[in-house]
Amino acid sequence: MKHLTVQAKIESLEEVIDFIQEEMSYVAQKIVNQISIVVEEIFANIANYAYPYNGGMAEISVDTTNDVLTMSFEDSGEPYNPLEKDDPDITLSAEMRDIGGLGIFMAKKLSDSISYNYKDGKNILTITKNICRNG
Repeated sequence: MKHLTVQAKIESLEEVIDFIQEEMSYVAQKIVNQISIVVEEIFANIANYAYPYNGGMAEISVDTTNDVLTMSFEDSGEPYNPLEKDDPDITLSAEMRDIGGLGIFMAKKLSDSISYNYKDGKNILTITKNICRNG
């Protein structure tokens, strides 16, 4: 498993995406695109909400074993389980829907599993995605 620690700010997003994509050099472009969306949504939430008062760090871990990509996002910010939020009603028009929740909804739809844990003062969001090797 590889690890990256960055400041939890939106300016670190490109570095995080590049780090994850390094592990997917053999993966179909469609899967890479899906994972990139998931990473962007999850990391943006950490950058925008985990540390409301004075910034902090985020640790991202990635592993590919047996055609399963596992990503973990950890921060020591405000405890928050994004999986507890109800999925938005996408049958409603944008004007009728509550604000927020679309990013985590997309992340859930584009992943095979997402789990949340709060342990040792850290939010830990773990995501898995089945990936197929090219060829």
